[in-house]
Amino acid sequence: MDTAERIGAFRRAMRDAGVDVAIVPTADSHASEYIADHFKAREWLCGFTGSAGTLVVSQTEAALFTDGRYFIQAERQIAGSGAKLMRMGVPGVPAMEEYAAGLLSHGQALGVDFSLVSAKTAQALSHRAKERVARLCDTGDLIGRVWRDRPALPQEKAYVLEEKYAGESCAHKLERIRGEMRKAGANLHLVNVLDDIAWTLNVRGGDVLFTPVVMSYLLVGPNGADWFVDEGKAGEDVRRALAAAGVRVRGYGEIEAALRVLGEGDRVLLDRSRVTARLCACLDRAQIVEGSNPAMRMKAIKNETELACLRRAHVKDGVAVTRLMYELKRDAGRKRMTEISVSDRLTALRAEQEGFISPSFRTICAYRENAAMMHYSATPQSDAAIEPRDLLLIDSGGQYYEGTTDVTRTFAMGEVTPEQKRHFTAVLRAMLDLAGARFLYGCTGINLDILARGPIWEMGIDYRCGTGHGVGFLLSVHEGPNGFRWRRSDTRSEDTVLEPGMVTTDEPGVYIEGSHGIRTENELVCREIEENEYGRFLGFEIITCVPVDLDAVLPEELTARERAQLNAYHAFVRKTLTPLMETDDERAWLAHATREI
Repeated sequence: MDTAERIGAFRRAMRDAGVDVAIVPTADSHASEYIADHFKAREWLCGFTGSAGTLVVSQTEAALFTDGRYFIQAERQIAGSGAKLMRMGVPGVPAMEEYAAGLLSHGQALGVDFSLVSAKTAQALSHRAKERVARLCDTGDLIGRVWRDRPALPQEKAYVLEEKYAGESCAHKLERIRGEMRKAGANLHLVNVLDDIAWTLNVRGGDVLFTPVVMSYLLVGPNGADWFVDEGKAGEDVRRALAAAGVRVRGYGEIEAALRVLGEGDRVLLDRSRVTARLCACLDRAQIVEGSNPAMRMKAIKNETELACLRRAHVKDGVAVTRLMYELKRDAGRKRMTEISVSDRLTALRAEQEGFISPSFRTICAYRENAAMMHYSATPQSDAAIEPRDLLLIDSGGQYYEGTTDVTRTFAMGEVTPEQKRHFTAVLRAMLDLAGARFLYGCTGINLDILARGPIWEMGIDYRCGTGHGVGFLLSVHEGPNGFRWRRSDTRSEDTVLEPGMVTTDEPGVYIEGSHGIRTENELVCREIEENEYGRFLGFEIITCVPVDLDAVLPEELTARERAQLNAYHAFVRKTLTPLMETDDERAWLAHATREI
């Protein structure tokens, strides 16, 4: 079936189930950003492959809601499906909930799978439906009735992350979490977020592509904890390590029954914005204590062991990306290169590094106008040949036992236009200005975002995304709650105070549809600088170790401070990577690539 036929089959399933309007989110049962293939119902129905988006289907309409990162990509991919694109955040475009409710008539049913949406989302949808004198219903796995060749649930084995990498034992993490439970007046804590669980238990797995987590649930009690997981995933080494920390392994499917037996004396700490409506419905006899998962904030503040490991991971990553940069510069116009072949080469270079596990997300290798799509992913149909001219953007990362990396560089493959150089230099200034911030404790990402966005706004343009996001430790490449954005949203935590030890990306950009895209990204560690009578002053340490392409820079447009910052950064890169380059040619090229300007 093509996408139009799939949506048609889904409509028939809706009619059979008595559902008039259905919402198909991009979601699994664990509030994950990146999901296993089994859960990609929205992609299967309409063809859009982006990581964020919601499909709304009625008997007469279908609409895909997604954000500015994906406007160009989504419009192309849903063509022919019969769905229209709803550009979130654009004036005049309604919110998804408003649009879905507007399709309802008196007495009709708005349906969504309660195992895929949070209790908070279900409550908001129910309110919207009631305004239309309609109702919200749990469809269950409605997509399963029509998706015949659906991928199975993943069955990858879990493994223990040693304390020499984690820097803290599972037992100690659980005690810290219990301390937060006591403060909240709770005797139990329910967690369904996979990276929170993996961090807490010091386990990793392979259930989500590029994100080494294990599909599971965790129920923390005052003296022990239960880990609900497909028992075939937990080998004896994992069970022994967890048993030592008082953690019992139980079946993945046992979670609902375990929650239903809880009574009035049980007070369960959970985050309604993350825990599914299905699980919350199982707690009808217990008392719910609302609050964020303590692990979310704890894991965002990396300990000194994690930070030392991350610095080593970024050196390894820097070797791979820098060697690719050398090859691009050497071979442009001499050898045939395409977006896919360059992406594959970068993965191969990373795989040469000790401790490499996998990419941390699907590499974005985008040439010329393809780079204007922020989350472009090359396909055999779109795979552009790279010529000795214009700009090539590569956003990529790696998962190593020493941590997770995320780096973007934009390369001049030959002659570039004056406008492209002006935009490249503005993006470089933006990245440097944020990285060089010195600020008082209490500042948030919203306070600092203007430092990066200022040079872009000066040109009268903007980038329709945040400036940066938190990064996990051998976990999700996108990790909350820290980040850099200029305005608040209902789904993020832009007002999170930046703490020493937090790792956040610094990645401003310029995206000109039909022409080019530019992004320069480093990872920053928040560090304490000094404390005096005015308070605690914090700043950032750059841990990414890859040259910025000076061939696209207009030095005269950098301030003296920005030039000094760039020269100091390149001196760090040169000193760190020169001993690790394999040939005299690579070392000579690196010296030139990191020259002072």
